[in-house]
Order: sequence, then C-alpha cells, then structure tokens
Amino acid sequence: MSSHGVGTLCRPQPGLDSRPAKAAAGARRSFEQLFMLGAQLGSGGFGVVFSAVRVSDGAQVAVKFVPREKVVSWGRLDGARVPLEVELMVRVSRPECRAVIRLLDWFCRPDGFLLVMERPPDATDLFDLISEVGPLGEGRARDLLLQALEALRHCRACGVEHGDLKDENLLVERRSGRLRLIDFGSAAPLTQAARWSYQGTRVYSPPEWIRSGWCRPDSATSWSLGVLLFDMVCGDIPFQRDRDILEAQVRLPRHVTEDCGDLIRWCLSVRPEERPSLEQIRSHRWMQTACDP
Repeated sequence: MSSHGVGTLCRPQPGLDSRPAKAAAGARRSFEQLFMLGAQLGSGGFGVVFSAVRVSDGAQVAVKFVPREKVVSWGRLDGARVPLEVELMVRVSRPECRAVIRLLDWFCRPDGFLLVMERPPDATDLFDLISEVGPLGEGRARDLLLQALEALRHCRACGVEHGDLKDENLLVERRSGRLRLIDFGSAAPLTQAARWSYQGTRVYSPPEWIRSGWCRPDSATSWSLGVLLFDMVCGDIPFQRDRDILEAQVRLPRHVTEDCGDLIRWCLSVRPEERPSLEQIRSHRWMQTACDP
C-alpha cells in the first residue's frame, strides 16, 4: 500500500491534546496532504499498520489501514457510518490518560479506512520485549501491570471494553518504561449484559468461553491479566491448548514469589465468579509490596 490514491477525509479528529470535534468542511484535507506514509510495521486479522510522518510538524505517527470487508461491527460519528473501532477510539482518546494510545485522525477511502494514531518514541510491544530479554523482574512486571490496569479502568470509564488484552497489544517505551494499550479492533461498548462473545486472542481467553463461546467481560479481562502477569514473570504464556485452558493447572517456576503466584492463580481461577475485579487486583498485597526489579 502506498499513500497514492488515499481517499478524502470523512471526519478528522483534532490534535493530540484536544477533544474530538467535528471539523469545518473547508478544513478537510486529503491524507496525502497531511501525512507521508512509510514502511509497514505489522499486520493482524483486522488490518495493517504503517509508519508515517505528519507533514505539518514531522511528528512520527502510526497509520492502520482497515479494509472495508474486514469491518464486522459499525458505529456512528457525527452522522457518518464508521467502523466501531473508530467510534470507540474516539471515546477513549483523552489527554488525561496516557496509558491508552490515542486516535489523532481518521480517513475513509473506497476500499477501507485509515486510522492515524500516536506512535510513542523508542517503543516495542511487550511480546517482543519479553522475547528479547526473557522473564521480567517482578518489580518491572508490577509497574507494567499497574499501567495496564490504569488503561483498562480508563476504557471502562469511557464505556469501552478493550476485548483483546495481550502482550502484543501493549507498547512499552524503552527509556521511560511507559506503557500504552493499543489495537481496539476487538473492542466493544461496555454493557451490563451477563454474557459476552469474546473476540480476542484464543490463548488469552477464559475457560468458560472455550466451553460455551460466552463469558462475562469483567471476569474474562481478569483472566487475561493473569495470563499477562504469568507471561511477564515467566517469559511465556501458561496455556497453549484448549485442554490446558480448561484445566487451568498453573505451574510456576521457583523464582516466582509466593505473593506473585497467589495473584496469578487468583486471576486464573477456573470459576469466573472467583476471579478478582480490577480493584481487587490493584489492592492485592503483591501489588503493594516493593521488590527487586
């Protein structure tokens, strides 16, 4: 994909530190006028991500192209029909939360949509970081988990369930250690429904979804946080097969402390009603205890 032929702007979202608002019709400009597209950064089931530069100030951004045929859920913004991912990203893109990647602009074209997002400096996703350095110390894992909890709480306060929490969807800035939650392709509006069709990554999915195809969003997220914490302190995810997820037999290496292991096992409880809430995870004794990084 190149920047040539990109369609005109449908509803631009303003800059990094302002709230989403409708732009005047005369202010609409094409993608090519505003950004220079670069190399591909990655791809997934719902789109392809490229590097890009904002022409006005040279800022580095990420651009996600979502083919129209890949859009499975639709929303509305300012009367326009848009991918639900765009609507939900607008909801969570607020300057008061730095733990969630923000949508800067969005464009439509005949074959799909372009989402322009922040691109943190010197960042790598958590999957690549763990692949590079191995298990993280418990101190570093705790700090990243705290930031992930902040991101999830912010999303829920905005009425959004991220739906695909995993190491590949968490960017970490190498110098500052700041974490950013990315990829809202599986996100959904937060509801009080008792059952929810999980759309995330299978090896992070809870056993009740493997059994029935349904789960509660709160307990499913707590399960995913348990998988994530295990991944950070052990260097890999705990379960690869459906049978292992259903059995949920957690085997921890000796270097994992008792309190850390207790939190992992609590999150990975087979019975969803026995898993902790985000607030209970935040207040767990391991989260309150200092240890070596």
